[in-house]
Amino acid sequence: MNISAAAQLANLPAKTIRYYEDIDLVRPDRLDNGYRDYSESDVHRLRFLQRSRSLGFTIEECRLLLSLYDDDHRASADVKAIANAKILEVDRKIAELQGLKTTLSALARDCHGDDRPECPIMDDLAGHHEQ
Repeated sequence: MNISAAAQLANLPAKTIRYYEDIDLVRPDRLDNGYRDYSESDVHRLRFLQRSRSLGFTIEECRLLLSLYDDDHRASADVKAIANAKILEVDRKIAELQGLKTTLSALARDCHGDDRPECPIMDDLAGHHEQ
């Protein structure tokens, strides 16, 4: 099938599929006219990549997951270790975002929000903290 059909089935933009081909995550056949010819197996890999990326895995993590997927002798412990590492990363990002929310909430709470020019939010952004 052509790239537009593969894109539709995989729920990915054609540009993303071309990128995945450029970095050797998928390798569609080529027709005599040079056009890409995607197989059902290629579409399956593209769906795998789409789902993996939607869960936050990086390109290199996707590459590793695909290599494990292709390995009939893989240990599920290896796959679980990758997932657990991603969970730790997500937890770290959540904590960071919660810290940002706390700081922003405190700044917004301390701002009078009136017609005066004094603003603790602007002071903080400018590095003028009250001592």
